[in-house]
Amino acid sequence: MKKILVIFSLVLFATAGFAQIPLKPVKIDSLVTVSLPEKFTKKDTLGQSIYSGNAQYGYMVVIRAPNAKNNEPLKKERDLNKVLQDYIKGIKGQAEGSTQNVRDTLIGSLKAKTFELETDQGAGLQIRNFIVIYTQDVTYTFEYYYEALRKDVMMDEYKAYSSSIKVSPELKRTDQYLSNAKGLSPTAKIAIYGGGALLVILILVLVVRKKKKQQLEQA
Repeated sequence: MKKILVIFSLVLFATAGFAQIPLKPVKIDSLVTVSLPEKFTKKDTLGQSIYSGNAQYGYMVVIRAPNAKNNEPLKKERDLNKVLQDYIKGIKGQAEGSTQNVRDTLIGSLKAKTFELETDQGAGLQIRNFIVIYTQDVTYTFEYYYEALRKDVMMDEYKAYSSSIKVSPELKRTDQYLSNAKGLSPTAKIAIYGGGALLVILILVLVVRKKKKQQLEQA
């Protein structure tokens, strides 16, 4: 899936122009919507739905990729983090670029990963902004491509695109991972285990002192 995503996206970006076109809301499915240029195109490839459109300063691509039917639910947030990190590594490996500004964000009740990928295929530096939302059933990828020379003018357009992503209230955290238990932090573990060890030592000291006192009294 990632290989198709990279190849398809690079072809789209290479053929893009920069006409000023307003954005309009588009339903990706019954649960997710996003605003795209009015003359967007949609293609279905190997079960994936790919939406793309040319904006004024960049190019927008949305990929809806169903996960395997036997995809097991993730148990904890750390499992989700691993899935998203593996996704980033896969994209980076296919595009041969460097990732920047990797961070987490919330879209509705869902955790999403955002990052930038800088690539140079010989036609100058290009930047690809990614927003990735993983659920047990579907992975949604939102991308915005632009030439580095346009960095000073594309921000408003990108904000309009990224802030337009809406997810249905039906999608909950449990659609990503089941348990919200965080477990103990490393600092808390040190405090608990260290305190426990200190308590054991203190008890041993008191026992030894008590025995010595009893021995002295019996002498």
